[in-house]
Amino acid sequence: MNSAEFTTFDELTQSEMRRVAIISSLGTLIEWYDFFIFGTMSSTTASLFYKTGNPYGDLIAWLGAFAVGFMFRPFGAFLFGYIGDKVGRKSTFLITLSMMGASTFLVGCLPTYDTIGVTAGFLLILLRIIQGLSVGGEYGGAAAFICENCPQDQRGFYTSFLQMTAKVGISMSLLAIIVFKLSLGDVAWLQYGWRFPFLVSIFLVGLSVYVRFNLKESPMFMEAKREGGVVGNPLVEAICLPYNLYYMFVALAAVMGQGITFQTANFYALTFLQSTIKVPQMTSYIIMLIALLGTIPFQILFGWTSDKVGRKPMILTGVALSAFFLYPLFYGVYACRPYEKNDPKQPFRENYDPVLICFYLWILNVFGAAAYAPMAAFLVELFPTGIRYTCVSIPYHIGNGIFGGLVTVVAVSISTATRNVFGGLFYPIGVCSFGFFTTLLFAPETLGRDIRKIKKGSAPRLNGVDERSGYSELQRRSGFVSAS
Repeated sequence: MNSAEFTTFDELTQSEMRRVAIISSLGTLIEWYDFFIFGTMSSTTASLFYKTGNPYGDLIAWLGAFAVGFMFRPFGAFLFGYIGDKVGRKSTFLITLSMMGASTFLVGCLPTYDTIGVTAGFLLILLRIIQGLSVGGEYGGAAAFICENCPQDQRGFYTSFLQMTAKVGISMSLLAIIVFKLSLGDVAWLQYGWRFPFLVSIFLVGLSVYVRFNLKESPMFMEAKREGGVVGNPLVEAICLPYNLYYMFVALAAVMGQGITFQTANFYALTFLQSTIKVPQMTSYIIMLIALLGTIPFQILFGWTSDKVGRKPMILTGVALSAFFLYPLFYGVYACRPYEKNDPKQPFRENYDPVLICFYLWILNVFGAAAYAPMAAFLVELFPTGIRYTCVSIPYHIGNGIFGGLVTVVAVSISTATRNVFGGLFYPIGVCSFGFFTTLLFAPETLGRDIRKIKKGSAPRLNGVDERSGYSELQRRSGFVSAS
């Protein structure tokens, strides 16, 4: 790679940093749209691809296929993390973006159960696997790319735009459903209109690939490559060196709490509205859309705040509030349900209040934003450049993909089996609590760490950060932690 294809870190201007953050986040936004449109369409498409004999069975089958994508995210993290640390950030997430766009487009082309029988469900799962692999390789590369192109005292702020893309991606998927359903009507929507939100993805991906293609490679990666910092086998080094493996487990604990919060506040909440308390479908989409849009500014605010007070306090606050208030907030949502005995044949209850439902879900999403906003900066600041893509991707996609991705299908299954509408909440509350205490006890504070100086293996101090306590001199001077 010649020098024209990258800029050294010290040569980057403020406008170039903003451009990198925006373009990197744009590609990730499209990937999230593609990945999450599958979940937001569950109530419409479940019975088109699965015939189990009852609507709840169809829904659980569809949610199982949705969960498959999450389960394969760690495999994508292993594969593309390795490639990203060997070949480069830019080329790797161009590949993952293209894979995601193609698989999402093909979902919109699939024949349904009525046309090809059970084969439809198997083909759907195959495409969902490809989606999972591709998104597993996207996030770690984008997070590393942005952090490696911005000042260390503004990483929380710049990566908050990346974190914001998940909320925007879900909002875009909800908006696409609302627009196409209102434009086509209920009959046409069920016959063929549901395909359009999947099909339009190909145009969004094409635009994103074009703008990303013009980005230069990460300056820190190129510096590491010139100085011999690119390791022979990033995956082996990430797993086999105790220092790296320890921090991958620490990162996993933090991501578990955050991932559970995110998935519960978005996908399980939508399923709860549509399938448990039977909120009219269009109303449920509008409720979720407003709650999500109202959360987006907080992603930026909390990312910026983490540059002042630290990553760890923000993550712990968000996870703790989510774990504590999950049950009360869902109880509040249920109290505002539209029908007695959740029977849509009944008239609306006098206490039905979609505005209050939206408010409760907005609060839950704000709690989740506090945990999610600083997560990219926190993860990147734990690992050296040569294995950063791999080490960020693996714990993120295990925590978010497996533990978080199973929330909806596990929660619905528990609620159905126990006949308790709140029974499914015990899973996210339990995982959130575990993530909180593990992060509290073992995670370091990474604010102030110079990620260019993190070397392979353990070191007692890195740019003023004591690895044994994790606190920076900046925080000690500010009084955030004691000097002892």
